[in-house]
Amino acid sequence: MSTPAPGAVMRGAVDLSALRNRTQVPPQATPAAAGSDAATARAISVASLVMDVTDESFGDALELSRTVPVIVDLWAEWCGPCKQLSPILERVVTELAGRVVLAKVDVDANPQLAQGFRAQSIPMVVALVAGQPVPLFTGAVPEQQVRDVFAQLLQLAAQQGVTGTVEVSGAANEQIPAEPAIPPLHAEAYDAIEAGDYPRAVRAYEAAIAENPRDDDAIAGLGQVRLLQRVQDADLQAVRAAAAADPTDVAAQFAVADLDVAGGHVEDAFTRLLDLFAALPTDDRAPVRERLLELFGVVGTSDPRVIRARGTLASLLF
Repeated sequence: MSTPAPGAVMRGAVDLSALRNRTQVPPQATPAAAGSDAATARAISVASLVMDVTDESFGDALELSRTVPVIVDLWAEWCGPCKQLSPILERVVTELAGRVVLAKVDVDANPQLAQGFRAQSIPMVVALVAGQPVPLFTGAVPEQQVRDVFAQLLQLAAQQGVTGTVEVSGAANEQIPAEPAIPPLHAEAYDAIEAGDYPRAVRAYEAAIAENPRDDDAIAGLGQVRLLQRVQDADLQAVRAAAAADPTDVAAQFAVADLDVAGGHVEDAFTRLLDLFAALPTDDRAPVRERLLELFGVVGTSDPRVIRARGTLASLLF
């Protein structure tokens, strides 16, 4: 997890020219050139301050970034920390009242953007300012840290002449649905994760499961927090070297699989553990099966990669 001050452009992180002309911003949303009087004075109209961006529509986000900074949230449905961070990003962006917009990128559905931004680990948050990417942070960070980084980003944008605003079309007539109440133990777990207190989050999820053994969200959350604990201080090079030295070293293979899942390389992790399961004597396989089942829960039982891996595991068991 890192929080560099917005400053140096992420050079080579994405080929902007390849995506810039994919789509055209609608005329009413076309900002003036960065640094011009029009860019600093006018407000443009958008459908929402939070938008989904794809490989095909990324050019729109680039053009919009000439009027306001565009926060790019690279996430995935199976990523637990992403689900912790996204509501924070949306809340802070909304509070900034049109001075920034949030562009959400599902890395599984948009591989070109994931590759272009070199998203080795998610959630990954990058900004676009005047068409150029600026790295912000990776990982689920506390809300105050998000506010501080966004404040620095706005200062950087002002230096680049990007000081416009956006207005949400029809916002005055929209009814904002009330957010569903979060169960107290889940809320305690979220707060603990934001504070980096993973043991407290584990205890909260365990208590929620004790109250309701069928609480799927708590079960998934517990697996996600345990994964965060395991990869928190891992040395990637050392872990991979240990695993390469002994393909049947269960602890070493577990460590690499954890890092792969945390970094979005889900199929690599499952393949590694399934190969390990097949290579071990029958009496030694139980821990591998348990770790696979835990990671299935982290990624999501309906995920196609989980379904395929579960089928392979079943074929190895019988």
